[in-house]
Amino acid sequence: MTKRLMPRPAIALLSAAAVLCAFNVPETAFAQKKKADPTEQAVLLGQFGDWGAYSATPDGKKVCFALSKPTSGVTDPPGRNRDPSYAFVSTRPAEKVHNEVSVIVGYPQKPGFDATASVDSANYAMYTQNDGAWVKNAGEEAQMVSAMRKGSTLIIRSESSRGTKTTDTYSLKGISDALDKVAAECK
Repeated sequence: MTKRLMPRPAIALLSAAAVLCAFNVPETAFAQKKKADPTEQAVLLGQFGDWGAYSATPDGKKVCFALSKPTSGVTDPPGRNRDPSYAFVSTRPAEKVHNEVSVIVGYPQKPGFDATASVDSANYAMYTQNDGAWVKNAGEEAQMVSAMRKGSTLIIRSESSRGTKTTDTYSLKGISDALDKVAAECK
C-alpha cells in the first residue's frame, strides 16, 4: 500500500481558512493560527445539490475544490462537541494535484488510527493528522472519486484523540457537477 506524503501544513491551514470564509463560520482556535487575507477568500463558483464548487488564490496560486457538509453526524458517546465537519475534493494545479479527497472531522484524531471512507459499498482507508483525514493509498484516489461521482452517500468513520467515535454521512447529490466546475476553473 502506497502512503501519500502528508500535505503541507500551510495548505491545510489555508484550506480551512478558505472554508471558514466561504461559509462565514466563526473563527476557531485552528483558524486563528493563520488569519485569512481577504484576497485569499474562497469564491463560490456554483452550488450543485449538496456540493459547492469554490476557488481561491492563496499566495498567488489557484486552488479549486468541491465541498460539502455532512447531512448527519453521530458521535459515540453521544452529544460530544466538535467543530464543523467538511468533505473536500481539491485541485491545486501549481502542485500538480488533482481531485485530492480529504475531510475535516472537527476535532483532533487519535494518533496512529486510520479513518475509513465508504462510498456505497466501496471502502477506503484514510490516514489522519490533527483534525483531517486523507486517502491513505494515493493509487485509490481516482477510483474513490469515480465511485463518489456514481454513488449516493459518503460515510466517514473516525475516532478522536479522546476516544470519541464519529460517523459522518455526506450526500453525493451534485458532486459530479461540482467536480466538473472545479476541473473547468482549475486547469
